[in-house]
Amino acid sequence: MTISETSRSSHELPLTTAESSGNRATAKKLTLVPLIFLIYFEVAGGPFGEEPAVQAAGPLLAILGFLIFPFIWSVPEALITAELSTAFPGNGGFVIWAHRAFGSFVGSMMGSLKFLSGVINVASFPVLCVTYLDKLFPVLESGWPRNVCIFASTVVLSFLNYTGLAIVGYAAVVLGLVSLSPFLVMSAMAIPKIQPHRWGSLGNKKKDWNLYFNTLFWNLNFWDNVSTLAGEVDEPQKTFPLALLIAVIFTCVAYLIPLFAVTGAVSVDQSRWENGFHAEAAEMIAGKWLKIWIEIGAVLSSIGLFEAQLSSSAYQLEGMAELGFLPKFFGVRSKWFNTPWLGILISALMSLGLSYMNFTDIISSANFLYTLGMFLEFASFIWLRRKLPGLKRPYRVPLKIPGLVVMCLIPSAFLVLIIVFATKIVYLICGVMTIGAIGWYFLINYFRKKKIFKFNEVIDDLDNNVNGEHPKVDDHNS
Repeated sequence: MTISETSRSSHELPLTTAESSGNRATAKKLTLVPLIFLIYFEVAGGPFGEEPAVQAAGPLLAILGFLIFPFIWSVPEALITAELSTAFPGNGGFVIWAHRAFGSFVGSMMGSLKFLSGVINVASFPVLCVTYLDKLFPVLESGWPRNVCIFASTVVLSFLNYTGLAIVGYAAVVLGLVSLSPFLVMSAMAIPKIQPHRWGSLGNKKKDWNLYFNTLFWNLNFWDNVSTLAGEVDEPQKTFPLALLIAVIFTCVAYLIPLFAVTGAVSVDQSRWENGFHAEAAEMIAGKWLKIWIEIGAVLSSIGLFEAQLSSSAYQLEGMAELGFLPKFFGVRSKWFNTPWLGILISALMSLGLSYMNFTDIISSANFLYTLGMFLEFASFIWLRRKLPGLKRPYRVPLKIPGLVVMCLIPSAFLVLIIVFATKIVYLICGVMTIGAIGWYFLINYFRKKKIFKFNEVIDDLDNNVNGEHPKVDDHNS
């Protein structure tokens, strides 16, 4: 049956598919507090990983980076996520936005680029976790013990993700509070030792801009990843904007307080500011007991980061299956826990394979692919404002199109820097993956035309709407 946009907006289509699943309606929904901490772990998970910014450019530029970058990147991305997630509240997230704006090819490319950047990012967290553990257990520094630890942690944490998003959400609350507590203690104990002139230091070595910009970007991006969980959120139109606002403030404060404390209280050679230095600084400030506490907090934070990112990747695959970008079996859910078990399995296996790359190459590759996806996201956001001015937007960024263009151009300039400063290996990895994403689109179309796999037909309805027609849905969904 055909319906007009005045009676039922086509942006609700992804939810109709989800709602037709028998047990989805009774599944536990994410509420405000768990959603805040899931967003927090999608983006940051604590000040772990901010240390290389000091190593790359010195204390002053590191502090300025974490003060300024949220305004030119985090706030615009969070605002876009709030508007589009409440306008299109389905698990396809940014895939829905790109598809509604520019059609199925761009939607597919958005999905592929963001999924690949997501699983690469997931791969970094077991590595980060083991990097902190090897400071307590040196046997994990290299060789087969390190590899076995990465493998075992990936398997165990993936199973936790399988048990349900509500469990993951409440676990994120506990992990967030516990992992941040030693930093509050360290920052308080550092106050008497702070010498403010140290904050103005530019360092004593040549600036490593590639490391600097990638560290800022990696620690403050991925705000839109939570959009792939929109179909699992209780009252997303109300919950999303508030959760994003609180998460932005919470995340920035969590980075800045320890950075001010440690750079002001500790004077060491700049080269020592590598991943894990906060734990060493804690020992200098208070003793080994605080170092061990921070290392435990780092492990807990890595668990939260892994769980949040894996959830986004898995639910994105389910959302893409609901939209018809992937075969229907990609959206299959567990009978026991109502989770997209195949999406979790695929995401975990891919991240496991990538986790044995060099850590810097991991985050640089994730950033590069994410950058390409963000260009598509900014373009989709502006084009949807122009194309669908009357679309119901429960939250709306309070700017007209010229203002939105300026809002997107500023972070886009930073995206160009990420591309310019990328290394050859990152260009190679991301070039191969981008070509693979293009080939994947045509392969999926071949499967659809030959009816090799079963696909949902929502993508056809949305393509008709992109061309100016009204969408069609089945009677039982309307």
